[in-house]
Amino acid sequence: MFARSAIPAFRAASRSFTTQAARNVGPASARGYMGAAALAAGGAVAYSAFAAPTVHLEGPKTIAGELGTSTERSYVMIKPDGTSRQIVGDIISRFERRGYMLVAMKTVVPSQELAKEHYIDLAKKPFYGGLVKYITNGTPVVAMVWQGKDVIRQGRRLVGATNPLEANPGSIRGDFCVSVGRNIIHASDSHESATKEIGLWFHEKELATEYRPIAWDMIMADN
Repeated sequence: MFARSAIPAFRAASRSFTTQAARNVGPASARGYMGAAALAAGGAVAYSAFAAPTVHLEGPKTIAGELGTSTERSYVMIKPDGTSRQIVGDIISRFERRGYMLVAMKTVVPSQELAKEHYIDLAKKPFYGGLVKYITNGTPVVAMVWQGKDVIRQGRRLVGATNPLEANPGSIRGDFCVSVGRNIIHASDSHESATKEIGLWFHEKELATEYRPIAWDMIMADN
């Protein structure tokens, strides 16, 4: 943007001053006009730089927000075992204490179609059928969307390793479970998967994106 705005301004100023100099004055005065033209062009460049600053986007903006900013969103789901064990509040508090914002939440008994689409990337795995059967067994899951800076990556850290036996103590899986087949929670692993999963489980109108927690600006500030 800087280069595109600078070159036309410099050329236009140069043409104006040099044409006038050629008609009315000698070589020495013409050189003076050229210097003035350069100064005028420089002023135009400086003005354009301050008047219309370039905005750098960290990543594409989707229903999952903009990657790398405080609008970034992740899909998090408490599975039937987490719901059955009545530890939903404990799990939610982990994200709240970190400072992330809950923008959508609902309990759902997933259909076969919804479960299959959610886990479609695992369709060739031998455990796919059993996973779909378990998720659709009639016990509700808690579907959520969390928002905040780096929430996708940090959300995965809060959740812990897929195999709870490899999850660090302090993580959700490291504190609450031991079996990979009953690891109580799911969280998006990328901006692409968050975009797909949020769109699969929620309509965009269900996301409460217009409010801010009272300490939001303080939590998300860089200085």
